[in-house]
Amino acid sequence: MAEPQLLAERMSRILTGRGLPADAADLAPTDTEADPYGATALELAAARIPARFRHAYAEHPDISAWVGEIARVGRPGPGGAPGIAEGPSLLIAGPTGTGKTYQAYGAVRALLAAGVRLRWQAVTAADLYANLRPRSGHDPERELYTLMRCPLLLLDDLGAAKASEWTEELTYRLINHRYEHLRPTLITTNLPIRDLRSKLGDRVASRLAEMTDRVTLTGDDRRRSAVRAVE
Repeated sequence: MAEPQLLAERMSRILTGRGLPADAADLAPTDTEADPYGATALELAAARIPARFRHAYAEHPDISAWVGEIARVGRPGPGGAPGIAEGPSLLIAGPTGTGKTYQAYGAVRALLAAGVRLRWQAVTAADLYANLRPRSGHDPERELYTLMRCPLLLLDDLGAAKASEWTEELTYRLINHRYEHLRPTLITTNLPIRDLRSKLGDRVASRLAEMTDRVTLTGDDRRRSAVRAVE
């Protein structure tokens, strides 16, 4: 079955579940009608999601299963909607350009679309280290503490930044706190699973091995393929 037809069927099921006519998607704006998650639950998050991933869809079955598990173990809040309390983390590995960040934002969007009350943060590893470098008028400990306690953290491109004792210690503090408190963390990395220990250090790699479900994406670099297609 063609992908547009699958998306249309998903949208119809979402609309029907909300008590709306299945053909109401025809009235939606062009840039949202192909979004399998709908728009209502995601409007507040749209400004925080990078434009390239604003309609990301997590189609990988293992990532969808992780989303379902997080939603299932959520603690009921106002109106009965589940909120993230504790749960497993997810490590998405694979070569550059295989869609890891796309899938990770798709997972965040899927949780929002499922009605999960979600406070989340997203940061690349390179930006994490840049933001936490000491400078006048800035409290890096407070920022690190915010990321430690966030109910859901998307940590993108772990292992891509140049390693040092300082970055290893920061990574350990962040990962260890989330490990100890069972806070779900979405992690993407270009590193092969076998190289995590040598790049991130024994302490970080050991905790990641225990706290994460793992998905490895394969294939060609989609960015290079897109460039070749227009040459």
